[in-house]
Amino acid sequence: KMREYTEKKETCGTICLKYLLFIFNFFFWLAGGAVMAVGTWTLAEKSDYISLLSSSTYSATAYILVVAGVVVMVTGILGCCATFKERRNLLRVYFILLLCIFLLEIIAGILAYIYYQQLSMELKQNLKNTMTQKYRKEGEESVTSAVDKLQQEFKCCGSNNYTDWADSLWIKSPESNGRKVPDSCCKTITDLCGRRDHPSNIYKESGCITKLENFIQEHLKIIGAVGISIACVQIFGMIFTCCLYKSLKPELY
Repeated sequence: KMREYTEKKETCGTICLKYLLFIFNFFFWLAGGAVMAVGTWTLAEKSDYISLLSSSTYSATAYILVVAGVVVMVTGILGCCATFKERRNLLRVYFILLLCIFLLEIIAGILAYIYYQQLSMELKQNLKNTMTQKYRKEGEESVTSAVDKLQQEFKCCGSNNYTDWADSLWIKSPESNGRKVPDSCCKTITDLCGRRDHPSNIYKESGCITKLENFIQEHLKIIGAVGISIACVQIFGMIFTCCLYKSLKPELY
């Protein structure tokens, strides 16, 4: 009787663990979709501004999230198969994948945090140079597009203010047709409106550096929070997997 009770208890425990792990995998799969969406959204919607940054850390964190999201979704399906088939070898593979994703997301979170601290210095050192040296330069179309979008979207002109454009290679060249600032600095864009730098015509007092910094920092917060939150949830998945692995009998070959 004691043996029957123990076997029944073990069976009930295993069944509970199976359903807990299945529920975890379902939400984990959804979380994978969310992680992948955040990474893809960062690269697709915000990629214009990546060309204005001198380091690739911002885009690297987003790529890590996309890769982690894809692996999470595949792992979630594998976890369901391993759980219901009660195969210890599948559970081992599942646990290793969980651990890899955990490390990937922790790395993305740490990178986002470190870059968050360094961003202000990087922009101060490089943004003005990027804008003045690369704007309208052949082969730097992505920078030109990013600068125009930045100045219009954030209603700003130049890195610190409109006077930065006096150092621009393009403004100094005949190609600028006498413009003092790019047309994207104008409150209402018309052809050659950049010739007139009156406050009624351009965003004269407002520089773009602080606005771009705040914008990217907000996205780094999202990337870091998503990566570390999902990584913390995975700890429970790894615990459930270990418990279920121990409760299953070794396969006979």
